[in-house]
Amino acid sequence: MTLVAGIDSSTQSCKVVVRDLASGALVREGRAAHPEGTEVHPDAWWAALLSALTAAGGLDDVAAISIAGQQHGMVVLDADARVIRPALLWNDTRSAQAARDLIDEFGAADLASRTGSVPVASFTATKLRWLRDAEPDAAARVAAVALPHDWLTWRLRGYGPADESELGPVLEELVTDRSDASGTSYWNPRAGTYDRDILVAALGHDAVLPRVLGPAEPAGTTIAHTATAAATTAATGRPAAAAESTDVAGTTTTVTIPAGIVVGPGAGDNAGAALGLGATEGDVIVSIGTSGTVFAVTGAPSSDATGTVAGFADASGAFLPLVATLNAARILDSTAALLGIDHDTLGTLALAAEPGSHGLVLQPYFEGERTPNLPDATATLFGMTMASTTRENLARASIEGLLCGLADGLDAVRAVGVEPRRILLIGGAALNPAVQQIAAQVFDVAVTVPEPGEYVANGAALQAAWTLTGTRPSWPVSLVASPAADHRPIIREQYAARAAAAPTAPTPAALTPIASPA
Repeated sequence: MTLVAGIDSSTQSCKVVVRDLASGALVREGRAAHPEGTEVHPDAWWAALLSALTAAGGLDDVAAISIAGQQHGMVVLDADARVIRPALLWNDTRSAQAARDLIDEFGAADLASRTGSVPVASFTATKLRWLRDAEPDAAARVAAVALPHDWLTWRLRGYGPADESELGPVLEELVTDRSDASGTSYWNPRAGTYDRDILVAALGHDAVLPRVLGPAEPAGTTIAHTATAAATTAATGRPAAAAESTDVAGTTTTVTIPAGIVVGPGAGDNAGAALGLGATEGDVIVSIGTSGTVFAVTGAPSSDATGTVAGFADASGAFLPLVATLNAARILDSTAALLGIDHDTLGTLALAAEPGSHGLVLQPYFEGERTPNLPDATATLFGMTMASTTRENLARASIEGLLCGLADGLDAVRAVGVEPRRILLIGGAALNPAVQQIAAQVFDVAVTVPEPGEYVANGAALQAAWTLTGTRPSWPVSLVASPAADHRPIIREQYAARAAAAPTAPTPAALTPIASPA
């Protein structure tokens, strides 16, 4: 049996799956937590990756490996390959003004044409601009910029600071892939090249950027070495003093990396999920995780000058128009906590209410929002009357608000040419029967729910197999639910009416601090 490994280094944790190359069957797996927050030192990801590899039984019998990861995170390295400061993650909105500054300088239409997207606070270029303005001394030291999966792939291959790695600080050995590069706002998916003018405008000077690999193009092969990560503080992920007891890894973690493992190019998390699901044209993936995403595999690149749709590349050689929301599963977490119940009970209450929640509408911008681009927005509950304000209606309104935001995303990807045939609903919340049933009422396209799985890690494993053999595998994906179509237009009509009346309602052409979809 030939084994391949896939890694998902997400916002919350690192997951490792080891699969049989021929069948895709899961052989073993491991997991380790990441620190919370929107600013995390990359050392915490490295410690978690090594811990997860250990939990998954190591790599001694693995022939190929690939890493998918959270997109956009800003990893800045100095000339000695040391991390200059903790990485700003995709969900850190402090760079919202930087995004507006870049739009003012280049113009939204020009940026969309050059990079496929209009930058928002999530994207790497805006975080570099924030660094230039807020921490100019740190920005001046930047010799290379990488994304989370780029940096982890580089470390796994044996590179890093001289005193921490076998191969040393060779910045030119950093690599990435099309999907993750397309989320930086300084790479052109149509041309397949970096836009150095935008990088310089963001950071203030040029820097080493990872070489962009094609689908299934190997990053290289591992050398025999011992990978080590010191304990890191749970709060920040920074290396901890030996005497400290609050750490992620607990103690120093050491993993023996054998020679000769083929290392795949890696991918952004959404592109990894698309690979893992075997998505093809006509499939729209709606993911309900920490963030919400709506994306589809298409044969042609797209651009959207309003900034609503990001014209990303995918991990297969095609393209991945994507809409993302900051608020997704945590909407249900917050509502369930407010009601003092668990998610199952929340679903039961929601199904006891009528579609439309008797006029109660939740606009769920609990932590600002990316789509529409309202980084300083807050959540609002509309339509509260003596009749509508019940536990049942509030439970249902939270699910309807979550899904209406994602349905707006479906409309946006349709507007750039996607013709949806079915929706693949994934993420932990997708397993809730109430979410499934209400999704079939909110969306006007057939909804299917694949079996639970680590689809980002699975996609990375599939990519590892593809890189090893030169042939893309076709691993089976089972469905666990296909709720009957039951479209109820009232749900979205109410949501749209409230959004239009709200003082922070988006104006697509404006892209201003309070009114800019992205």
